[in-house]
Formats: sequence, C-alpha cells, structure tokens
Amino acid sequence: MTHEFDRAEVRRDECGVWLCLRVKNPWMARKQIGLMKAGKWFIAEIKRKIERRSSKANRYFWKLCGMLAAVSGVRKEDIYRSYIIEIGDNSRFVPYIDEAQRKLIWTLWESQGLGWVVEDAGQNLLCCYYGSSTYDTRQMGRLIDLVVQDCKDQDIETAPPGDILRWINDWKPEARAV
Repeated sequence: MTHEFDRAEVRRDECGVWLCLRVKNPWMARKQIGLMKAGKWFIAEIKRKIERRSSKANRYFWKLCGMLAAVSGVRKEDIYRSYIIEIGDNSRFVPYIDEAQRKLIWTLWESQGLGWVVEDAGQNLLCCYYGSSTYDTRQMGRLIDLVVQDCKDQDIETAPPGDILRWINDWKPEARAV
C-alpha cells in the first residue's frame, strides 16, 4: 500500500508512539487499515515523492538507440548499457570479501534498473555504474552526445543541435537515494 502525504508528526499516548501522516486519500487509508490483521507487524518506508520524468531528451535518446539498433543489429538495451560505462563520473567502487558477497552486491545493484551496470574491477572491487535515472543535465548531455555521434557515423539523421540542447536543458532526473 502506498499513500501520498504532505505532513507528518509523531504522537505518544497510552498505547505507544504513533507516526501520523496527513494523507491525500483518507478513504483508501481507512480501507487498507481495516484489512490489517491485529498482532501482525508491517514495514513502512517513507521516501520523497518524485514526479516520473517525461523528458523529450530521454525519449529522443531511446528513439536514436532504436534506430542504431536497427542498423547495427545490436539490441537497443545493450547499446544503452555500453554508453553507461562510457559516461564517466557515474560510478563507485564497492569492495567485497568473498564470492557470495560479490554475487549479492552485483545482483542488488543491477536490480535497480537497466542502466545500473556492474563490472569486475579486480582486487576484490566491483565498479558499479549508476543508471541514467540519476543523471544530471551534464551527464544526460554526454549520454545523448554518444548516441548522436554513433548515429551520425551510421548516416542516421539526428535532430538539429539546438533542439537537442534545449531538450537536455529541460532534463529532470529522478531523485534516487543511493
């Protein structure tokens, strides 16, 4: 169950300490609370609401990846993942102790999305790349520059540079706690 809220407070009474939220849809909150079983524990996660990005830059990037895939025979998802590694300033090194921990870190990192790529860096280190959902305007610009250059190399028509620059400047990445 997910609820949007804009205010919260903590209250204490004879039954304990309560986290109170001012929810957008009280009817749905009442309904879901009515379905809860007494004596059972639940987990609540609170995170900032973010509007899903709907960016022309992102759509344009994927359009070009699709066109490049059609010409090259490489899946557009694989093209995207290869660019992630080339961006620069979008990774961190994560140490691991043994093979079990290595596999766990790898699996957890890549489960965050298609662009969350992991490479073995040697010496018990993994190089973990952030997906484009976390990119700022500069990083998104580099991502689009890569696909535009590859498209030009394949004689695939691209939008005028001024349009691309405007779309990149309107880029609003998702906020992600990483």
